[in-house]
Amino acid sequence: MMVRRVAGARLSDPHLVEDVVQETLTKLMSSRASLDPSTLGPYAIVTARNLVTTLWRRDDTSRRHAHKLVDQVQPLSPEDDLLLREENQAMTAALARLSDRERHGLLAHEVEGRDTATLAKEWDTSPGAVAAQLSRARAKLRVEYLLHVRGDDPPTDRCRPVLMALSTGEGRRQRELDVGYHLLQCDFCGRLSGPLLDRRQEEQPDVVRVAVARDADVVLARQRAREVATGVGFGASDATLVATAVSEIARNIVQFAKRGEIAISPVERAEERGVTVVARDAGPGIADIDQALQDGYSSYGGMGLGLPGCRRLMDEFEINSEIDRGTTLVMTKWRS
Repeated sequence: MMVRRVAGARLSDPHLVEDVVQETLTKLMSSRASLDPSTLGPYAIVTARNLVTTLWRRDDTSRRHAHKLVDQVQPLSPEDDLLLREENQAMTAALARLSDRERHGLLAHEVEGRDTATLAKEWDTSPGAVAAQLSRARAKLRVEYLLHVRGDDPPTDRCRPVLMALSTGEGRRQRELDVGYHLLQCDFCGRLSGPLLDRRQEEQPDVVRVAVARDADVVLARQRAREVATGVGFGASDATLVATAVSEIARNIVQFAKRGEIAISPVERAEERGVTVVARDAGPGIADIDQALQDGYSSYGGMGLGLPGCRRLMDEFEINSEIDRGTTLVMTKWRS
């Protein structure tokens, strides 16, 4: 599992590694309603990294303050006072990035305690519209606060809109901006995405995700596909077909795109149950999809299945690809 690998590379205590894995999964499940599916893998990785960093800081703070444990009340240390000043400075800078209306609305509502009905009369609009504007202002404030704390300007013009879409949780806007692709490519936004999404949301159905970057991940993806298919009720032979198709797609990602993600989930329609596989990468793309789907076509001599073989193994198969932007493949197998 990619989260366990991220935590294991940074922590030596297996119990702490397991704690990070479990907390990451909890945060991932609670944030899924505000995320486009394509962003879940990068979000999980960033969340695990952030949790490890928090553990490091907490451990360092505990060591520095161990001698104070016998005291009931402690004044702020110089370090704590400095952190508080820095946080206030960051908040002031973030507020300055908001428009006058956004800043006035947030301060009136959060500090002065004025409700949306009162503000609606002042702004000559409805309380619902005020609530929506306040929500968007909070989302913008989160982004600007993190950018100030980070201390760097976003590397591209797309970064702020992407971070804003993550902060608001607008799935349609995330799809328009292709947030999943951007997070795979932009380490800057990848580091900031975790804090923006650490908010409680409704749980969604389970999806097994495998980050694919090396041969070992191909084996893991195959195993996970078989487990999901078996859990849905597939027999051994049909579960093997699903696993084989996933294995071939994962191998394509390693060979051509270098890194990507495969999501495997149980699905239902009417009285049928099945497995849907979504594979996404940020690789070079496929120049000629029609040629790639012809029988016998293979550009690297894998298992011999290729995309045509995968399409035959599954009941539904759809592929989209853009040159220099990557490929997304969706395939579904229904239980006989």
